[in-house]
Amino acid sequence: MLTAQIAGVDVHEHVKRQAWTSVPAFLIALIVFAILGLVTGADVDDEVSSAIELSKLGDIFHITPLNLLPLVLLAVLSIRKVPAVLALTASTLFAGVLGAFLQPSVMSAFVAGEAGPIVDAIKGIWLAMANGFSIDSGIGEIDRLLSRGGMDSMLPTLWLIIGAVTFGAILEQFGLISRLIDPMIAAATSTGRLFATVFACAFGLNLVAGDQYIALVLPSKIFRVEFQRRGLAPTNLSRLTADSGTVTSPLVPWNSCGAYMSAVLGVPTLLYVPYAIFSYASPALSVLYGATGFRIERLEATATHDLAAGAEKEHR
Repeated sequence: MLTAQIAGVDVHEHVKRQAWTSVPAFLIALIVFAILGLVTGADVDDEVSSAIELSKLGDIFHITPLNLLPLVLLAVLSIRKVPAVLALTASTLFAGVLGAFLQPSVMSAFVAGEAGPIVDAIKGIWLAMANGFSIDSGIGEIDRLLSRGGMDSMLPTLWLIIGAVTFGAILEQFGLISRLIDPMIAAATSTGRLFATVFACAFGLNLVAGDQYIALVLPSKIFRVEFQRRGLAPTNLSRLTADSGTVTSPLVPWNSCGAYMSAVLGVPTLLYVPYAIFSYASPALSVLYGATGFRIERLEATATHDLAAGAEKEHR
């Protein structure tokens, strides 16, 4: 959603174009893992039983298919092309109200409430949305899994995004971006080379900056004018930037995504890198599409002139 907004693309249109690289990349990864599974076989050293954790979850929560209704609502709103913010907000509020009915004991314990079910429900929904849910079940794995969320936990990410956008704006105003990017654009004499340049920029920022949000924001911002000048629809840029900046971030050990996944999985980044097939296939397909012209959308001549003029005016 972030790359779509920076590139000036509708989120639903971005998702449609993204499927042209994500689905084939997923199938490639699936085929590779199937072959590895058939050739090498299963190799499990210590299978961890989850019976205790599942039993404890059943004791704490009322497990029912009705718990999936918020996801159903989100899917329906997304299909009907409701704006993403409204769809997420409506689904979140509905999940909170539904939780008050399906999980009253959990809600009461969460807020330590003694003011009645209605007040406790309102307080619980607000606290969960603002600061996240927390629980003390006595089993560390369950507590670490469930005690999270809330808008408060997203503030560092929001500050990082704001900082990346501000940093990009400062570079533009002082003309530093043009000095850095113009030689790269001049060398990109074809669409394929331009796509490879965007990929190199996004992946390079993942290496240097250590966070995927900067790798998403800056390329989307600095290459937008050039894509419009060449008559390339902004959907191409949003898809390319997402493929180049998002899925490659877990491949870098010091990147926030790589560090997070390594900590959660308990596997060093460099050990799972050879098996991150999707992270290779997705950007490779995106650059390949640019080189071959497959699924590359172009702007009409009048639209190209108007958009480039508007982008150039905004750039100034």
